[in-house]
Amino acid sequence: MATKPPQGDPVQDAPQVAERKRAAAGLPAVGHSLRMAHQQMGVRRTALTLLSVNQKDGFDCPGCAWPEPEHRHKAEFCENGAKAVAEEATLRRVTPDFFTAHPVSDLARRSGYWLGQQGRLTHPMYLPEGADHYEPVSWERAFDIVAEELTALSSPDEAVFYTSGRTSNEAAFLYQLFARKLGTNNLPDCSNMCHESSGSALSETIGVGKGSVLLEDLYQADLIVVAGQNPGTNHPRMLSALEKAKRNGARVVSVNPLPEAGLERFKNPQTPKGLTAGTTLTDLFLQIRIGGDQALFRLLNKLILDTPGAVDEEFVRDHTHGFHAFAEAARAADWDETLTATGLAREDVERFLRMVLDSERIVVCWAMGLTQHKHSVPMIREIVNFLLLRGNIGRPGAGVCPVRGHSNVQGDRTMGIFERPAPAFLDALEREFGFAPPRAHGYDVVRAIRALRDGEAKVFFAMGGNFVSASPDTEVTEAAMRRARLTVHVSTKLNRSHAVTGARALILPTLGRTERDVQASGEQFVTVEDSMGMVHASRGRLDPASSHLLSEPAIVCRLARRVLGPQDDVPWEEFEKDYATVRDRIARVVPGFEDFNARVARPGGFALPHAPRDERRFPTATGKANFTAAPVEYPHLPEGRLLLQTLRSHDQYNTTIYGLDDRYRGIRNGRRVVLVNPEDARELKLADGAYVDLVGEWKDGVERRAPGFRVVHYPTARGCAAAYYPETNVLVPLDATADTSNTPASKSVVVRLEQSATD
Repeated sequence: MATKPPQGDPVQDAPQVAERKRAAAGLPAVGHSLRMAHQQMGVRRTALTLLSVNQKDGFDCPGCAWPEPEHRHKAEFCENGAKAVAEEATLRRVTPDFFTAHPVSDLARRSGYWLGQQGRLTHPMYLPEGADHYEPVSWERAFDIVAEELTALSSPDEAVFYTSGRTSNEAAFLYQLFARKLGTNNLPDCSNMCHESSGSALSETIGVGKGSVLLEDLYQADLIVVAGQNPGTNHPRMLSALEKAKRNGARVVSVNPLPEAGLERFKNPQTPKGLTAGTTLTDLFLQIRIGGDQALFRLLNKLILDTPGAVDEEFVRDHTHGFHAFAEAARAADWDETLTATGLAREDVERFLRMVLDSERIVVCWAMGLTQHKHSVPMIREIVNFLLLRGNIGRPGAGVCPVRGHSNVQGDRTMGIFERPAPAFLDALEREFGFAPPRAHGYDVVRAIRALRDGEAKVFFAMGGNFVSASPDTEVTEAAMRRARLTVHVSTKLNRSHAVTGARALILPTLGRTERDVQASGEQFVTVEDSMGMVHASRGRLDPASSHLLSEPAIVCRLARRVLGPQDDVPWEEFEKDYATVRDRIARVVPGFEDFNARVARPGGFALPHAPRDERRFPTATGKANFTAAPVEYPHLPEGRLLLQTLRSHDQYNTTIYGLDDRYRGIRNGRRVVLVNPEDARELKLADGAYVDLVGEWKDGVERRAPGFRVVHYPTARGCAAAYYPETNVLVPLDATADTSNTPASKSVVVRLEQSATD
């Protein structure tokens, strides 16, 4: 049977610490998955639900965006996928009685873990101005409240419409259409906080802001570089793809400040070998200093240029632009500076070079470890330079592979969730719907927080997500949200954003991926796009958690009709009744979705076109792939300070906390830990087990403090430390962002460690 949620908030600052693991998955992962699934769903529901995850006739996992192979296992899910499904398909419920018992002031004191464990939201809830308790509200009244606030605005640009990566293609398309019919491009999304740097760098250099590889390319690669990524926790099914690539002869280089169990050895629970010895994945581990990746790839590029015959001169001549300026900059790379920036040994860099020169087909994968620095965009552009030099874009077994986090974050952007939409997209929208969309750029996440803080935005509407916990500079973000006239969250579960509200607040409960979506024309399905540009259907199988839930498309359609009025000629009622009519419109607006309904009906869906991958055509301003030449940057540390990266625990997905363990790193029953290299700890006189406050240092002089963290001696790169978010988001200044992309620089925060008052 499913268990009840915790009544009290567990203590999270007294963790137990053991040796870190050196292998991922295996029987422990199976056992942990089933245990957490049984706690939330019970035995029978667990079996029925998990066997539908990522199947061609089932539902897409609400966790990560890693693609599914053509031939799928009966159990096509990972441990963290099972946790994500269990959280959504839980039998626990948050009813109006819960809100009667728990005022907002009480919810605001609770941890994110406790809030999420309470269960599924069942009714629309309203927090009136001046009240401390949410109260039930009808859907009609809820839409009236939103309409009241939106129509009272001086300008549509005083509203912000945020999107989480869970939102389906259909809901996202309708959502952006509503916002633009209202008159604003204020459409920030979670991409602004994660892979915006990837999109910025790739759009400029290869003309498409997405990865250029499919799963089959990984299987055909000679060398796979995994940089700034921990797939064992964040994208566990990627380990199966790496294992298959290894069987086919590929070698793997891991570039990361921390050793990660999943990249050391993978015990595939689907194979006999995986239940025993497992597969060694990493052939070379480069324990790089945080933020040193641009310097590493710049030096590699110099060494490739200096090696006779190493450059694919025909590809460079026929398909690229800017080579000579790039080559001049690369040849100036300096060994001593690179070793300082990276913390690597010369022999390791030389070994990496030999592996590169021995490989005809190279894929580079990366995630947040590369995208959340001030210099992230030039860092990723340098990786593109590295691949272009040897013709490793636009041929099988080679290319760029930014690994997206949330399950449809890439699809939402494809559907037009973007504060800086391309003119061609707006032109297509205008032709299809007969109105003039706004052309002025809107707010991204950081600019939206500033606008709320400064009183320039007054209504905040979130389609999913946990904006308050995901955003940087927690105290600034929370103060900004509290200045809003109205905050609205379309949600499946309770989270901290529901406790940090504007003058008025609404919680609008919605269907999850796992649930059947029945509208007036019959049962519906939605679609998603994975990290490699594959689009496929997702069909829930469970009865809804409550009869009072609406689907995301239904919420958008009803709200749009209420706000825009009966005179608006968009057929919102038809869109709500039959999602196929939405897909017909998407097919006429978004390139690559022609004949959408017919193509998505095929088992497994279809691949979106990608000009660099499919035809070595680069739709950039120059018509070619662009080499770039930016100055090499890397963080410089004052004496006695450490460079902190924020990261996830293994019992975590984005801001959702499934449990209090991080078993691969040896942490149990707590989250307030800081991982520090033992040599650094000795120099700073920090014993293992000491308690410290993490104090951020930035040029604005503001003291940002995260108190009460247990020091854990851990094999991080020298000068580097790590701690979990969202607890450490308080240390990330709102204005500390990546150049060009404006992504919060959460992976390179200068901190000092002070003895805690709780020690």
